[in-house]
Amino acid sequence: MRKPSVIVIFLTVFIDLVGFGIVVPLVPVYSRHLGASGFVIGVIIASFSAMQFLFAPIWGRLSDRIGRRPVLLVSTAGAAASYVLFALGSAQEAHAVALWMLVISRVFAGICGGNITVAQAYVADITPPENRSKRMGLIGVAFGLGFIFGPIIGGVSLKHLGNTGPGWIAAALCAANFLLAFFILNESRQPSSEHVAQRPHLDQWLHTLGQPKIGLLIGTFFLATFCFSCFETTLPLMVSDNFHLDIRADERAASMVIYLYAYCGFISVLVQGGVIGRLVKKMGEPKLIALSLVLAAIGFAPLPFIKGMMPSSWKVLMQPDGLPWVWLLAVLAVLSVGTALTRPPLFGLLSNLTPAHEQGATIGIAQSAGSLARIVGPVFGATLFGKMPALPYVICAAILFGAALLVAQRLGRSAGQR
Repeated sequence: MRKPSVIVIFLTVFIDLVGFGIVVPLVPVYSRHLGASGFVIGVIIASFSAMQFLFAPIWGRLSDRIGRRPVLLVSTAGAAASYVLFALGSAQEAHAVALWMLVISRVFAGICGGNITVAQAYVADITPPENRSKRMGLIGVAFGLGFIFGPIIGGVSLKHLGNTGPGWIAAALCAANFLLAFFILNESRQPSSEHVAQRPHLDQWLHTLGQPKIGLLIGTFFLATFCFSCFETTLPLMVSDNFHLDIRADERAASMVIYLYAYCGFISVLVQGGVIGRLVKKMGEPKLIALSLVLAAIGFAPLPFIKGMMPSSWKVLMQPDGLPWVWLLAVLAVLSVGTALTRPPLFGLLSNLTPAHEQGATIGIAQSAGSLARIVGPVFGATLFGKMPALPYVICAAILFGAALLVAQRLGRSAGQR
C-alpha cells in the first residue's frame, strides 16, 4: 500500500478550492442582482460559515476517531451536491426562489465543509514538528491557486455557459475530486495509545481555548479571518460602485473582479510556496505571525481611498502607465503578502502545541473560529460598506495592528509552552 502523501492531499485541497473559488466571488453580486440589501448579502455569505462553525469541530473530532480519509470523502461529496444546488438556483427566474436556493446551497456546503480542517490534521500526521509550518504553507498554496484558477474558470463558464455554468463546473470538479480521493488518497492517522477524549461540543471548546498559547493563536486566526472576509465581501462591491457597472451583467467589470482575485491568489502562492520555510527558520513563528498582521493592516488602510485616484473608465484604467492602477495593485500586493504569511506559521505552531491524538479536534476548533469570523465579517463589512465604504477597511486595519501587538507581547520565546 502507498504511504500517505502530502502531494495527494495538496491535489485534493487544490481541486476543492478551485470549486470554491469559482462560486465565492459571484455570491455577493448574484445576491445584489436578485435585490438583496447589504445586510442580506452578508447573511447569505455568512450562512456557509455559520454551518462550518458548528460542524468543523465535529468533523475534526470524528477524523481523530475514524481517520482522515472517510471524512474527506464525505465532505467532498457534499461540496459537489451544494454546487448542484447553486446551479439550479441560478436558473430560477423568481428572485425570491433564487435567493432561497442560494442560501440553501451555501448552508449545505458549510455543513459538509470539513476538507480544510481534516487536510491540515492530515499534514500534521505525516510531518515532523520542525517542518509543519512549511508544510502548512502547501495548504496555503492550494488556497492561492484555487483563487487564481477558480475565479478565472468561473468567469469563462459564466461567459460561455450562462448563469448556471459556474455552479455546474464547480460541481463537476468536486465530483472529480471525490474520485481522486477515493482511489489514491490513503489514510494518514496512526492508531495511538492515548485515549481520544469524547467531549461535548462546548467542553471541547473550553478545553482547547483554556490553553493560553493555543487560545491566543485561535483568537488571532479569528481576527485575521474576520478582516479578510470583510475584504472578500466588499471588494466586488467596491469595484462595481467605483465604475458604476453591474458585475453580473457587464463582462468588463466581472473580468476586473476576477483579475483582482487571481492577482491576490498569485501573490499568495508565491509567498507560501517559496519563502515560508526560510522565514520561519530566520524569525520563528511568533515574529512572523506578528509581521504578517502588520503587513495586512498596511494593505487594508489605504484601499478605500484609492477611489479618488482611479480613472473613471475601464479603458483608461487598463492603460499600462495608469498610476492609480499601479497603486491599487501595490496596495493589494502588500495585503496579499500579509494574509499569505499568517496561516502557515499560525497553524504550524498550533499543531506543534497540540498532542497527536487531538490534532483534528484542535484544528477543527481553530477552523470553527475562522468560520465564526466569516459569519460576522461579511455582515459587518457589507453593512458598513453600505453606510460608508471606507469604514470596514479602516476598522479592520486597526484590528490587525492590535492583534500584531498582542501576538508580539504574549507569544515570543515562550510559544513552545501550551
